[in-house]
Amino acid sequence: MAGNAACPALLIAAPASGQGKTTVTAALARAYRGRGLRVRVFKCGPDFLDPTILARASGQPVYQLDLWMIGEDGCRRLLWQAAQQADLILVEGVMGLFDGQPSAADLASCFGIPVMAVIDASGMAQTFAALAHGLVTFRPGLPFAGVLANRVGSAGHARILRDSLPVGMHWYGALPRDNAIELPSRHLGLLQAAELDDLDARLDHAASALSESAELPLPLAVDFVRSDPPGSGQPLAGVRIGVARDLCFAFIYQANLDLLRARGAELVFFSPLADECLPAIDSLYLPGGYPELSLRRLHGNQGMAEAIRAHHRAGKPILAECGGMLYLLDSLLDLAGERRSLLGLLPGEARMQKRLAALALQEVELPEGRLRGHSFHHSTLDSPLLPLALGECPNGRGTREAVYRLGRLTASYIHFYLPSNPAVAVELLRP
Repeated sequence: MAGNAACPALLIAAPASGQGKTTVTAALARAYRGRGLRVRVFKCGPDFLDPTILARASGQPVYQLDLWMIGEDGCRRLLWQAAQQADLILVEGVMGLFDGQPSAADLASCFGIPVMAVIDASGMAQTFAALAHGLVTFRPGLPFAGVLANRVGSAGHARILRDSLPVGMHWYGALPRDNAIELPSRHLGLLQAAELDDLDARLDHAASALSESAELPLPLAVDFVRSDPPGSGQPLAGVRIGVARDLCFAFIYQANLDLLRARGAELVFFSPLADECLPAIDSLYLPGGYPELSLRRLHGNQGMAEAIRAHHRAGKPILAECGGMLYLLDSLLDLAGERRSLLGLLPGEARMQKRLAALALQEVELPEGRLRGHSFHHSTLDSPLLPLALGECPNGRGTREAVYRLGRLTASYIHFYLPSNPAVAVELLRP
C-alpha cells in the first residue's frame, strides 16, 4: 500500500474577502490544466459555491478542508489521497489569510503548504508591496510562495507592482480588471457554475491573461503523510437514497456523497423543480440551496409535493438542510413579499431578508450522536415546533441553530458534514 505522497501544492490566500481568490484559483487551475497537468483543488472552509467554479476549472470534484469541521485527520486524508493522483494541488483560502479560528494560515502551517497572496491592486501602487510584506512576515515560519496582483489597470500598472516587491519575493503575475474575467454573485456568494453559460470562456480568458503576465512554475512539492480511512462496513447496503439536485438544491458536500456510497448506499439524484414524482427510494436527502429563487415552480409542482408527503407518511427517513428545510415548511415569504405555500410537513414560515441571519460553525448533540457542520442563511424561521436540539458554535458566537424532528424527518439550518460522525449519518438515513 502507498506510503507518504509528495505533490506540488499552493494555498491561495488574500488580506481580506472580495480580493478575487476564487477567480485567481480557477485561473491557475485552468492554466496548469492547459499544460496537461492533473490539478486537484480544495476549498478552505465550509463553502458550497466556490467549489462549483473550481470543479469546472480543474475538471475534478472539489472537497472542503477545515481543521475544525473536517478535523486534522480528515484533511490529511483528503490531501494524501489527492497527492497520489495529482500533479498539482491548489487550496483556495477563506476570508483573509489570518481570519477566523481555524484560519487559512493555520491550515497552511499544519500541512506545510506554501501560501500565494492575492491582493486586489486596483487604486494601488507601491503600497501593494507593503501589504505583501506584512502577509509574509506577520507569522514567522509560515511557508510563503509569492504574490499575485488582481484587477490591475494595465501592463504598466502590473510592472510598477512587480518592481516594488522586496528582493526575493516571487511574482506570480497579474489579472486585469476585466468584466470578462470577474465572476458574478448574489446574496449568498458567487453564482453556481451551472448558472453561467459563459463560464468556460471566462476561465479560459483568465488563464490566458495570467499565463501572459508571468511564468507559472510549479510550486515546491509538499510531502503529505499517509492517512488511511477508518473501517467502514456497509450498513446502508441495498438502501436507495434520493438526493435532490438542481439549481434550487445544490449545497452539499462531496464528502457526504462519498461517505454514503462507501457505506453501501445507492444515490439516486432527482430534481424537485423538474420531476413530477420521486424515484423509487428508501430515504430522502434534501440539501440546501435557493428555494426562494424558484418559489412559484416549487409551489406549482404538486406531484412532487405529494410524493414527498407520502414518503413522510410512510415513515421513511428525510434529512433536510437549510434550503431543504425551507421546502418542508408551511410557507416561505420572499424578498418581494410574495408568500407561497410549500410542503407543509414542518409547521412554520420562513421569511427571506436582505441581511445575513447567521454565519457560524455548528456542533449539535442528537440522540444518534454528535454532528458538526455550519450555517449560512438570509432567512428567519418562525415555527411552533420545539427543537430536538440546539447547535453550538466553537468560536463562542451566539448562533445556536435548531434541529427539528417529526417522526423520521430531521431538519435544520445546519449543513451537516456527515463524515464528522459516519455512524450518525447512517442512523439518520437508514430505513
